[in-house]
Amino acid sequence: MSATDAPRARAIAPSLFIVTVFASAALVFMVEPMMARLVLPILGGSAAVWNTSLAFFQAALLIGYVYAHLLQRPASTRGQIVLHLGVMALAALALPLGVSTLLGDPPPGAPALWLVGTLTLSIGAPFAALSATAPLVQAWHARMVPGEAGRGPWGLYAASNLGSLLALLAYPVAVEPALSLRHQTRDWSLGYVAFAGVMLVLGAALWRLAPRVRADVAPADGSKVGWLDRARWIALAAIPSSLMLGVTNYVTTDVGSAPFLWVAPLALYLATFIIAFQPRPLVSRTTALVIQAIALPAACAFLHVAAGGFLIGVTIHFAGFFFTALICHQALVARRPAPAHLTDFYICLSLGGALGGAFNAFLAPLIFNTVVEYPAVLVLSCLARPWGRGAPKTWRWLILAAGALAAGAAILVAHPEGTVAAAAVERLGNVDPTLVATALLAVTELTAFLLRRRAWMFMAAILILTLAAAKATDRVDVIRTWRGFFGVLRESRLNQPALGGEIHMLAHGTTLHGAQAQSPAFRCQPLVYYAHETPIGQVFDAVRAERPAIRVGAVGLGTGSVAAYSRPADSLTFFEIDPLVVRISTDPRNFSCTTLCARGRVDFTLGDARLTLSRAPAGVFDILLIDAFSSDSVPAHLLTVEAVRMYLTKLRPSGVIILHLSNRNLDLVGPAQAVALAAGGKALFQSHRADPALPQLWESSEDAVIVARNAEGLAPFIHDPRWRPADARGVRPWTDDYTNLFGALVRRTRQRWAGEP
Repeated sequence: MSATDAPRARAIAPSLFIVTVFASAALVFMVEPMMARLVLPILGGSAAVWNTSLAFFQAALLIGYVYAHLLQRPASTRGQIVLHLGVMALAALALPLGVSTLLGDPPPGAPALWLVGTLTLSIGAPFAALSATAPLVQAWHARMVPGEAGRGPWGLYAASNLGSLLALLAYPVAVEPALSLRHQTRDWSLGYVAFAGVMLVLGAALWRLAPRVRADVAPADGSKVGWLDRARWIALAAIPSSLMLGVTNYVTTDVGSAPFLWVAPLALYLATFIIAFQPRPLVSRTTALVIQAIALPAACAFLHVAAGGFLIGVTIHFAGFFFTALICHQALVARRPAPAHLTDFYICLSLGGALGGAFNAFLAPLIFNTVVEYPAVLVLSCLARPWGRGAPKTWRWLILAAGALAAGAAILVAHPEGTVAAAAVERLGNVDPTLVATALLAVTELTAFLLRRRAWMFMAAILILTLAAAKATDRVDVIRTWRGFFGVLRESRLNQPALGGEIHMLAHGTTLHGAQAQSPAFRCQPLVYYAHETPIGQVFDAVRAERPAIRVGAVGLGTGSVAAYSRPADSLTFFEIDPLVVRISTDPRNFSCTTLCARGRVDFTLGDARLTLSRAPAGVFDILLIDAFSSDSVPAHLLTVEAVRMYLTKLRPSGVIILHLSNRNLDLVGPAQAVALAAGGKALFQSHRADPALPQLWESSEDAVIVARNAEGLAPFIHDPRWRPADARGVRPWTDDYTNLFGALVRRTRQRWAGEP
């Protein structure tokens, strides 16, 4: 480059380089939640959809970075400009944005592979082309803007992350509430075309400044990058990526899979990049290390229960994740190479991110039958802290021993049966053993903090704390555990003499999905949500009393408890998305509701209920039970106006829909009533509270809305004082283009704070 070209190169940097990397990053991170939102209904609203999608996007980002890196070697800058513009033009053939139908419906046995293939066909090429833009533009800037090679590229990297963060936050706050999915995909496609125009302008500006010779790939300062350097970069990038998916799974399992929950961990992840790569970070490394030494033990102590409620638990885990990711990324900054190795560095960062995401999304479900990967990576992340020098002093060993003793005592207090602690716990009197165990775990947390200057000793304390907390906070006697794409299922048992002894329960995540007594006298007695006293039981008893034979459709299988209502002339069809649930509930060694208790015909239809139920004949069901909204990962697409309108077409003239809406963290009652009325149905609502005088697990509290095509369907319930007319005032009905899980979370939180049941 000539001396006269240098000022001109500097002049275009602020106006075009920054705008280009900012815009490309914004498009990349805007499309991630958009595409996941598009495919979410097809896979039943599962929390795994976002984690799998994010792992795919990380892999696509890696492909884009590798392409940018390889493009640096054989081609001159002019050649790179021409090739990249050509790649962007070819990728545009995949537009307009939408979900590809080439692979058909997802197979029940391998939805993860189907999702990856569908995303590849739908958005893979444009996403990879956009991903390559930032490292390419930064490499051009480092080569062509004299005097800024040492600081310019990292400033552009910060601009890229800022564009990513702003676009990501804008999606749930502004884009999703304001635009239908159809308009979102149209506008993003137009944005891609507009960005191609920006790239064309930048290419034209650089064309006459770019040397015609091949790019010099040898670093001017003679620096070299070894494989050990690359391994460190990959490891430090993989840990935050894995933790991001782990904490997302922690949140979405108990609430639902929705953009506002997806965005929060990813936004925190991006914020750590922005902070770490600033010349003067907002949070210094020293401060981050101290706060992480407080937040990480707290997160490990409450992996299974969140003291004080969901919001406190989420805050603790978000803090632990944020500061852990920050110290990893600050360690990356401390080890970053000269700008000549820019694309090499980015490839390692992207490879680490892809490996961390792939570990959580694809490998961990195959090798672990519980969600072990999140706490395991939390423990391993401690190694990113300073290691210290010399042999540890005696007082550190004593502190570690004290933490281990406190952790062991916490386990004994929580589970004293048959141990030397039984008598001591009995002497506690009215003191809750859980509080004592929590206090003992707090002692172990304190010892971890005191050992924070020695990475491996801090890690040992965190490992002890994690194992002790998992044991001390688990009150369930687990018999078997299974894991699949849709989550972790656990069969556990409880002794209940009033129900003949042992009861087996099935839980998905942290939510009970059914229970069955093992005593022959009570084996076919519907329990918990399906007891005769509950709204579901009331509807079944009333309809069966009027009709000698009924046809029932049930969305959500659980343990199959509702099959206990089936008479010889009745027929029952379960619509279940998870083949693992079908296998568990139909095995008499686990549960026998569908095999021993059902007297009539029982069928199973695999797949997302919205799709499979739409293919069922019209006007055939006397009862349609929609039972998929209990506390873990709510499939919001099953509770929209369009969905309920479709359900109504499947009912007989006097048939009724039961919407079971019991949920710990979300208030679904208001939206459900609004949806039922907006769909043209007649609706009643009941908030049932369990009788404390009845045995545990006999029945449970339950919120339900029943919907019919006309007044005839509600006739058996209209004069029942337990049922009230639906009231949709002040609530906007959910549609396929609008759902508001965040509002449902806020309403439930307010109700809890107000002391409402």
